[in-house]
Amino acid sequence: MTTQTTPVPFVDLNDGNRIPQLGFGVFQVPAEETAETVSHALKTGYRLIDTAAAYGNEEGVRDALQASGLERSDVFITTKLANPEHGRHRARRAFQQSLEKLGGDYIDLYLIHWPIPSKDLYLETWETLCGLKDEGSVRSIGVSNFQIEHLERIIDATGVVPTVNQVELHPRLQQPELRRYHAEHGILTEAWSPLGKGQLLDDPAIEKIASGHGRTPAQVVLRWHIQLGNIVIPKSVTPSRIEENFQVFDFELSNAQMRRLSELDRGERTGPDPDSFEG
Repeated sequence: MTTQTTPVPFVDLNDGNRIPQLGFGVFQVPAEETAETVSHALKTGYRLIDTAAAYGNEEGVRDALQASGLERSDVFITTKLANPEHGRHRARRAFQQSLEKLGGDYIDLYLIHWPIPSKDLYLETWETLCGLKDEGSVRSIGVSNFQIEHLERIIDATGVVPTVNQVELHPRLQQPELRRYHAEHGILTEAWSPLGKGQLLDDPAIEKIASGHGRTPAQVVLRWHIQLGNIVIPKSVTPSRIEENFQVFDFELSNAQMRRLSELDRGERTGPDPDSFEG
């Protein structure tokens, strides 16, 4: 396979930067498989790679990028602060470690991975990220798994609005109130576990829509995210699935199909609750 020109649209961040709407996530990709897996994603056309310090595979992302022949500016790299590293000095040190592991002299997007409200350090940590952005070593900053009250606190205290909030989001957990808050404040919604860890792909409603389009259920769900305006980062280590997940820009769901998918919301999480997760 040769490296392709990506058909993925970009969406505007509130700080003037842009991010590809479809990316490739490497959560739970083993470190020893990351370089090969990300290399295949880059050859397929993905230009957003989403990793985290906690995943232990930032070096694999670096190795894939260096081997790809692409310019650093061609690929948007997101990584995240590990939960034990909240606090001013810890966060700054952790950022430098991620920067070194990923290579280059900047990171495109740096996120607080979880708020960990029991520690009550996410505001101090956000202030540190604001400083890192001012220094130029990170282009954009945001958060992950933040609830409305967490967002309000950091925005009120600093005046700096996160560019994105990366949260669990799929047809069975649609988080409409949080998404409305994002829209009102210029925060982009980024969906992790966009396919609900595969648990909803045998839903009859999704299967029916997929059959009508000659597509897979996964492609239908990813297309639903795209039409909602979400940034979406599906993960797979299977080459055919990596390619399949990328083929979502040559068909469109009807308004009726979008409404049908909106009716599948049950408020069901596949991951931890951000209000109580301790990391």
